[in-house]
Amino acid sequence: MEFSGRLDGTLPRDGELNPTLVALALGLDAKEGFPSPSVLIGRPPELCPGCGHRDLYSALNEAMDQYDKGRQKVLSDIGCYTLGALDPFNAISSCVDMGASITMAKGASDAGMEPAVAVIGDSTFTHSGITGLLDAVNDKSPITVCILDNDTVAMTGGQQAAGEGKIERICEAVGVEPEHIRVVEPVRRNHNLMVETIREELSYKGVSVIIARRECVQVLLATKKLARKNK
Repeated sequence: MEFSGRLDGTLPRDGELNPTLVALALGLDAKEGFPSPSVLIGRPPELCPGCGHRDLYSALNEAMDQYDKGRQKVLSDIGCYTLGALDPFNAISSCVDMGASITMAKGASDAGMEPAVAVIGDSTFTHSGITGLLDAVNDKSPITVCILDNDTVAMTGGQQAAGEGKIERICEAVGVEPEHIRVVEPVRRNHNLMVETIREELSYKGVSVIIARRECVQVLLATKKLARKNK
């Protein structure tokens, strides 16, 4: 049996696979009647309609407008909220790996970047973000951590998040001052309040945490669907 792939150059040696690369490797581009992948309209992923992350990013962008674009960074983590890097928000400067947003923000802040903002999901925070927050508290690094709490592990099927109902207590336990642990509900009617809250914490010369708490819209829809089915 003969195999083709990365080793013989049929596929690129680096980078991720996508439909265009796979189609070309299979020779589908040349088949009559098969549309060329190169002319298909791209449909990049986007945050779900009604997602609370949309409202948080809108408020964050407005709050950050008062700062020099070259001296502000929003460091993200891996989750559905990473889609805030794309249009129409373009709110994220960098994303590396799971749990790195807080440590990246700390490093940027320690190097003189201001403001330095971390965006991390509730499940990722309890998975590998707590240690970074503890480091920032110990060094009194002036960073703002936005924990996007949608009450689930949204990217992998809606499992229960490990820190459900405990995030404020975890932040306080590692040393974040209670008055700088702020909870907001990311909905459009709260836009001005969120902008004001974010700006207040961006100006604080220490570690602050903003918890944007709103149930994942997909989990909410699934719960309602199940409830109707069980009636």
